[in-house]
Amino acid sequence: DRELPVVWAVAKGSFLNKFILVPAALLISFFLPWLIVPLLVLGGLFLCFEGAEKLLESNDKSEQAKTEKEQHHKELVNAVNHQQVDMLEFEKQKIKGAIRTDFVLSAEIIIIALGTMVTATLQQQIAALSVIAIAMTIGVYGLVAVIVKLDDVGLYWQNLPADSFSNRVLNVLGAGLLSFAPRLMQSLSVIGLIAMFLVGGGMLSHNIPVIHHISEWLLHLLPDISLLTTITTILLDGLYGVVAGLMVAAALHLLPQKSQTSTT
Repeated sequence: DRELPVVWAVAKGSFLNKFILVPAALLISFFLPWLIVPLLVLGGLFLCFEGAEKLLESNDKSEQAKTEKEQHHKELVNAVNHQQVDMLEFEKQKIKGAIRTDFVLSAEIIIIALGTMVTATLQQQIAALSVIAIAMTIGVYGLVAVIVKLDDVGLYWQNLPADSFSNRVLNVLGAGLLSFAPRLMQSLSVIGLIAMFLVGGGMLSHNIPVIHHISEWLLHLLPDISLLTTITTILLDGLYGVVAGLMVAAALHLLPQKSQTSTT
């Protein structure tokens, strides 16, 4: 029951992000065009950092991490079992995190789209960015809503009375969906993590000349095969993303320790 309200909460935050970002991107493009590349680099670093944090959390085998995961699971089960708990309030941190990541991704997409329309008139840019922003939000969160409800559809189909051939077919399809949905959700978490590193690393390699030249130098060492070049480029972007994310994460984790040591 709480799945679609949570998706809708994030979608509303995404619409608000676009409402802020489209005018901001147009103003930056007009008054501060030199700021676009630094913003793309910062956005790429943020995505790499988010990916590194998730990677480190998934590999954290310490007792503290296990205790925190168990405690979170208990809180979630307790909240689900008590109807008086506002699930949107309970999930507000995850919603805020999703909206924050959406803000960065939306900003990058809007800035990239704006960069392809440098010769267009202001009216054309406004119209195109507005269409992209609305279509992107509806498409992404519409797909998310479908994915999170796959198991419910599967359960409904599986429980249909098997009194006709079509219902028996739906029974089989429903059982398949119930088996497929959790595997899809697990795979999406991995795909999302990989995408963060690839997109973030790609932003860095395309906007930081030193990294771009390193990629070009490495690619020149390979045979001139388009498929090999494409695969290598993707792998390099992912590598840059992992390295940059871990460096940012390490720096942010070390800063509090240094400040605490100096205070002591």
